[in-house]
Amino acid sequence: MADQIAQAAQLVSDRDAQLKERDAKLADARKKELELLKERRALEEEKEDLELTVARRLQDERVKIADEARKRADEDGRLKMAEKDKLISDMQKQVEELRRKAEQGSQQMQGEVQELELEAALRSSFPRDRIEPVPKGEHGGDVIHRVLGPSGQICGTILWECKRTKNFSGAWLPKLREDQRAAKAEISVLVSHVLPEEIESFGRTDDVWICGPKIAIALALSLRQTLLEVAAVRDAGVGLETKMEMTYRYLTGPQFRQRVEAIVEAFQTMQDDLSREKAVIMKQWAKRELLIQRALGAAAGMYGDLQGIAGKTLHEIEGLDLRALSGPEPEQEELDLHVTPNLHVTK
Repeated sequence: MADQIAQAAQLVSDRDAQLKERDAKLADARKKELELLKERRALEEEKEDLELTVARRLQDERVKIADEARKRADEDGRLKMAEKDKLISDMQKQVEELRRKAEQGSQQMQGEVQELELEAALRSSFPRDRIEPVPKGEHGGDVIHRVLGPSGQICGTILWECKRTKNFSGAWLPKLREDQRAAKAEISVLVSHVLPEEIESFGRTDDVWICGPKIAIALALSLRQTLLEVAAVRDAGVGLETKMEMTYRYLTGPQFRQRVEAIVEAFQTMQDDLSREKAVIMKQWAKRELLIQRALGAAAGMYGDLQGIAGKTLHEIEGLDLRALSGPEPEQEELDLHVTPNLHVTK
């Protein structure tokens, strides 16, 4: 009986051990299952995070690619627009250059046509006179009109200059006077479509006749008749002339006046240059004198300060004492000039 109870207790103990072992295994299995579930959940979360990261990166790449494509397209468009703008600018410059050349050529052609018309009109109105066109590229006006008398002698010369511009320039007159002297012409005429404000149809300015194209022949008739009358008066005195009369006629004639005018104009130019140089030199002298006065004032002030400190022990400096107030004594040469102001002193 005791043996049976011992066996039964042993069985119960073994079963309890087995149950504990099974419970331990079950708990271990549950723990492992829980860990597996956690790992599975972590893997799923990592997978979702990875997919989200990949999706974000893909989206960023798509945006970046789109931005680069848009920038590239904008750059290409900007370059194409810049090329078109440059092409348009170059074409505008070419058009402007062609227009300028065309206008210049047109103005030059119009001027040549006006010269030819004036030359033809002078030949038609004065068939006995000598009408000589000035070759292109040479100075001396446009047409030289030599007036011939009844016996075929030259009674005088008229120099014609044609201008066909939008504005009148006063610089034409000195040049035309120079051309008149070079051609040894008694009269010079400027034919211009645009006249100075003080001239309505024709007039004389600075010894140059100015007129419009419509009255050029009428003015030529008057000037030509004047030259013929002067030549007739001059020819009437042939044989009675003396050297004094010839000299007087030369002095009162246009050639002497033109030469004097040329000399006076040259002296006026030199006088203007001398006046400008004198103004510049006087300005420099005044500037240097002011600097010297400032330097002497500063030196005198510094010397006075030192003299107030040192007293009589500081030696006097020539030029900074009271004797300097009286100014330098005049030299003998200056006294001579004051005594005899009309004499020229030669050093």
